[in-house]
Amino acid sequence: MSSPYLPASIPCADAAVAPVDGLYREHRPWLFGWLRRKLGCEHRAEDLAQDVFVRVIQGRKVVRVNEARALLTTIAKGLVVDHQRHAALEYSYLAYLATLPEAYAPSPETQAEQLQSLMQLDRVLDGLPPKARSAFLLSQLDGLTYPEIARRLDVSLSSVQQYMVRAMSACYAAFYE
Repeated sequence: MSSPYLPASIPCADAAVAPVDGLYREHRPWLFGWLRRKLGCEHRAEDLAQDVFVRVIQGRKVVRVNEARALLTTIAKGLVVDHQRHAALEYSYLAYLATLPEAYAPSPETQAEQLQSLMQLDRVLDGLPPKARSAFLLSQLDGLTYPEIARRLDVSLSSVQQYMVRAMSACYAAFYE
């Protein structure tokens, strides 16, 4: 007796479960069109469509035929949000660089390294709970003291300290381990 809940990467005779190759053949054109409309860029849509299927394979997700588009759409929406957030971060970084006198502008190699570090920091911060992320940003970007952060977030001073330890530990692990 076959189960309707098998990993997508294992072909199955059960029609209720879609193996990845069939899922790819059947839904890739639709997903590509959906992403192209969302992004307005054929090349980026192609990249993200591939990334969606890579996530399905890596996650060894169970894909039921009647839920395939919903799963693919959910994964794609997350990737679109990530793409848009990274694009906004890159735009902000480039806008900042444009304000620098030419003599102080970093080399293209340094710019690429700094942008890569910003993207990595963004991923780290995105993985933090909202209050820990807020505490870190209020401290590092706005220069608020821990008591000011505690008042702003309506939490105790010890909570702010815990948030900061968590955020700093995550940053350290991402950049130095």
